[in-house]
Amino acid sequence: MQFQFLELSENTSSNNIKKQLDIIETIHNNDSMQLKSLADLFLERISRPNYKSNCVDGLIYNKLLNSKNQEIIRFTTDLCPEGIVPLRSAKHMNYKDLQVLLTQQDLQEADQLTQQKLIQLAGVNAQNRNWLYFTDIKKIPAQDLQTIDKLWHTHSKGKFGLFIQRQIWLSVGKDWGKFWQKIGWEVDHIPCRYPDEFQWNSYGPKGHLPLFNQLRGVQVLSALFNHKAWEDY
Repeated sequence: MQFQFLELSENTSSNNIKKQLDIIETIHNNDSMQLKSLADLFLERISRPNYKSNCVDGLIYNKLLNSKNQEIIRFTTDLCPEGIVPLRSAKHMNYKDLQVLLTQQDLQEADQLTQQKLIQLAGVNAQNRNWLYFTDIKKIPAQDLQTIDKLWHTHSKGKFGLFIQRQIWLSVGKDWGKFWQKIGWEVDHIPCRYPDEFQWNSYGPKGHLPLFNQLRGVQVLSALFNHKAWEDY
């Protein structure tokens, strides 16, 4: 295990992220010795100059906070009282609640909250309608879309988020049918029924979450994927 921890202390690159995530997954949430070593490593990682969080740090953070060791939980909370993703918002939106849900892996609640926040960011009165038109999307600040995406990406082992969905959409030539199949929103070309036929855990297909209602058409998602937020992301 000590050798594996040395691998985690190395700079994360695309070719070893999966290996690092696999190492973290093997640590039991009641193994105090391993958790203490992981906490020390976490402190070393986030103390690096010009630190930027990634999905490896996200899984470490989740593992420590969801452990059964109160000392480890207090250490992690004191070290990162605001989490590891900067909660930036051009509209003073509070993302702490979304961060907590994603850290706890309560993905269905996190998905619903994400939709609510996007509606609020677009200036839509939720009492009148609780969905978005494609014309609403341009009203959502780039900074907020990036924050929402980073929260999803960081706390899902790099599997979920808007940017990942956009990459998959581009990889299939913007073919919506192939896209639905690839991210698991359709099975055998039949749309999944909400909520029971979606996967509310980290084992779902890459890009599976957050959800958007494809029955309303593709214009909203198309507007999101073409948003200026991803131009310099």
